[in-house]
Amino acid sequence: MDKIFKGLRKVLYWISVGSMSVMLAIIFFQVISRYLFNYTFEWSEELARFLFVWVVFLGSALIMGESGHMAVQLLPSRLAGSRAGTYLEVFINLCSYAFILLLLIQGSKMSSVMMFQTAPALGVPMGYVYSIIPLSGCLMLLYLFKDTMRIISTFKRGRG
Repeated sequence: MDKIFKGLRKVLYWISVGSMSVMLAIIFFQVISRYLFNYTFEWSEELARFLFVWVVFLGSALIMGESGHMAVQLLPSRLAGSRAGTYLEVFINLCSYAFILLLLIQGSKMSSVMMFQTAPALGVPMGYVYSIIPLSGCLMLLYLFKDTMRIISTFKRGRG
């Protein structure tokens, strides 16, 4: 199972790095073309913006896989190893499930509803752009499930 998560992490990492590199290259060439040639490609800003959205959501899933999720770490780090710390982890985990389920449900609705609208410069349906929301939600849910299994094993060992 760990092999699958390591492979998934590697794929997410390289997709994020690749997307970020393409986005930065597009923005760089857009600035160069605007100031040197007084010309801007219509599609460049739009593609850079869409790549940015995808990088943010994929990066969120990647961070979730490294247990850097939505909780402020001050209190959990101070309570680590104690019974209260384990209960706090359970609470954070449940809140994360609620947020991710909301992300999945609303992201899926938004993706399907926005299929009629096309991006002005690229001409792709906006539903494809928004599809990263439920996709990253699925990835986050997978990583959260892994974290839940870790918490359950902590309880089974009697530390909870």
